[in-house]
Amino acid sequence: MIYRNITPRITEALSDSPVVLLNGARQTGKSTLTQWIASEIHPARYITLDDAGILAALRHDPAGFVSGLEGNVVIDEVQRAPELFLAIKTTVDRNRKPGRFLLTGSANVMLLPRLSESLAGRMEIITLWPFSLGEIEGVKEGFVDALFGDTLFSQIKTKENRDSIIQKILTGGYPEALQRKTSARQKAWFSSYITTILQRDVRDLANIEGITTMPRLLSMLAARTSSLLNFADVSRSIGIPQSTLKRYMSLMETTFLVQTLPAWFTNLSKRLVKAPKLILNDTGLIAHLIGLNEERMKTDAGIFGQLLESFVVMELKKQISWSYTQPQIFHYRTQTGQEVDIVLENAAGKVVGIEVKASSTVTGRDFKGLHALSEAIGKRFHRGIVLYTGTENIPFGKYLHALPVSYLWIYGTKKQNRK
Repeated sequence: MIYRNITPRITEALSDSPVVLLNGARQTGKSTLTQWIASEIHPARYITLDDAGILAALRHDPAGFVSGLEGNVVIDEVQRAPELFLAIKTTVDRNRKPGRFLLTGSANVMLLPRLSESLAGRMEIITLWPFSLGEIEGVKEGFVDALFGDTLFSQIKTKENRDSIIQKILTGGYPEALQRKTSARQKAWFSSYITTILQRDVRDLANIEGITTMPRLLSMLAARTSSLLNFADVSRSIGIPQSTLKRYMSLMETTFLVQTLPAWFTNLSKRLVKAPKLILNDTGLIAHLIGLNEERMKTDAGIFGQLLESFVVMELKKQISWSYTQPQIFHYRTQTGQEVDIVLENAAGKVVGIEVKASSTVTGRDFKGLHALSEAIGKRFHRGIVLYTGTENIPFGKYLHALPVSYLWIYGTKKQNRK
């Protein structure tokens, strides 16, 4: 098993929270990780609601089912039985022993208010994404925390070039896809994965008509990754009402397939664009949905730039989940066209801007948006970074640096042991 960098945060949560929910997209490794934690770190009985008999017993008498569980328990795929949450609440209110329940789910309960409210104040929620590149290579990345540090990034030698970065983007981070030896086998896995999500998980969450439209919609969204989300435009393109589109989008967000990157804004005098950006959760999945291969990625700078930005956003979201700083992540764009691809803001209000460039060289013009952001917010601006596909760490000013994209996964602590 590849060590997951989120593990210490899970075990810390189990030490003082009665209920810990590890959620994330299907096939990101939740079951593997929780079973390992239950056998090696936090002894617990493992139960999966994919077992038809167990699911039937729970649905017949949720309160009786939960009261009959002894000791610590891992319950897998809890979104299949929403009635479980109220039963757990009743049990926890009687005995708030830390670490009693470790739950996993393939649906975001924060987007299902009835479920999230039932365990408010009793449950810590942690998201597990597909593998980060650091996890794949045995590194616990510290890039996010370093961005908010007082010292500049040190020089680190990197052998990563444009071709190797393209290969990483095309593969993505899903554990099963990584184990497939050929692109054809990876394609077969992604096809099966999408079918499972749409035919099973979406149907579990909502009984909707026209589910055959969703694969086409997902492919269309993949082609628009890293772009501003315009519901009216997508609605016209696919030929469904906006109300239906928004419902489908909500389901895709709930199952973690689609993410939105909100716009960053404050009480600035200039008008800012407030539309979110559209991001899919894995670049390997995006490449499959729009039929990308290595040759096209090498020759089409536009599509490479789109996927590179999505790749960086998701790598940052993964690192944020275990970082000390825990910043919020946004994008920034003004009505006059000034923009910064990614904005991170910590709890103290300090802001780091990140531009993502597909080129292997950088010029001063690439910092235009970062200069605009710095001027707009003054002392709150902590640092500006341009991530590019070259190999050198280049200063462009006291608070401005061009860094290789590979710093995302090589800037971290010593290599972790594989478990």
